Amino acid sequence: MDESLENQTQTQTLDQENEIVTEGSAAVHGEPSQDGSVPPKVDSEVEVLDEKVSKQIIKEGHGSTPSKYSTCFLHYRAWTKHTQHKFEDTWQEQQPIEIVLGKEKKEMAGLAIGVSSMKSGERALLHIGWELGYGKDGNFSFPNVPPMADLLYEVEVIGFDETKEGKARSDMTVEERIGAADRRKMDGNNLFKEEKLEEAMQQYEMAIAYMGDDFMFQLYGKYQDMALAVKNPCHLNMAACLIKLKRYDEAIGHCNIVLTEEEKNPKALFRRGKAKAELGQMDSAREDFRKAQKYAPDDNAIRRELRAIAEQEKAVYQKQKEMYKGMFVVREESGGKGKSRNWLIMLWQWLVSLFSRVFGRHRVKAD
Repeated sequence: MDESLENQTQTQTLDQENEIVTEGSAAVHGEPSQDGSVPPKVDSEVEVLDEKVSKQIIKEGHGSTPSKYSTCFLHYRAWTKHTQHKFEDTWQEQQPIEIVLGKEKKEMAGLAIGVSSMKSGERALLHIGWELGYGKDGNFSFPNVPPMADLLYEVEVIGFDETKEGKARSDMTVEERIGAADRRKMDGNNLFKEEKLEEAMQQYEMAIAYMGDDFMFQLYGKYQDMALAVKNPCHLNMAACLIKLKRYDEAIGHCNIVLTEEEKNPKALFRRGKAKAELGQMDSAREDFRKAQKYAPDDNAIRRELRAIAEQEKAVYQKQKEMYKGMFVVREESGGKGKSRNWLIMLWQWLVSLFSRVFGRHRVKAD
């Protein structure tokens, strides 16, 4: 961690590793629909794109739409229309997918028609007839789609590369993929400095898409190090944006990905601790901050967060103390067995609360 992470009053900046500070706040960005178990309810106008494809916009995008042979990066959830059986969810997998328009798989023909009408950042509900989906026979492996099933897709276009910019990831060399991801990361950093968090996150997600699991599993040695030097900062930058957008669970998820590769990464521990603290998970947040302090002992931001947790717990203790401060005062005029019994009950409750707090502080929670 560096001084920019410690200073909450400075303008939002990037640190020496092009990772983003977490202090400050921003407008809340709309999350994917509800809990994602059922299709979203959309009341916008239905736009007919094809005889078998129509679209309802959930959130407006920006810029232009992709042209043929553009490489598009997107998240989606997919359901069968009549039974509302969800058969795929890339948000849940935290892995965007890539479609090259005009070269998509047969079962994605309808999805591609919808995506070709969408702008970067746009989210929409697509209605697709079975003829442009999994067809007459359906699909009985993965994903499991019954025969002649009309489909619903909740789609968000993260962004796209125009034909002139390059080629599909599968056709790129290792150096080309890492370079493309790094350019996306830098674009995201510039957008963050302009406080365009939504657009910055789209660039980071596109960079991460270049560094997918199928790609990372093939790397070793210097190429693995080069890829992680791009991929992990993107996850940390995503976490920083998500904390600002108050999407704490998602921020924790991105930090966990980094900690899987680098368990001693102080920034991942710090940002995960920040998110947990916002969720009220104080014991677990304290543990993350203490681990981060172990690997970055001179960082003032970590000390500040630990001090804030201690002060908050002290305030809670003082409040409880005030609640029970009269319990030891025995009023002679209120004597009698009934009053004595009430006093003993209150004393017992106070001791149980104190016992729980003392032992709770030493409890180690799994991350």
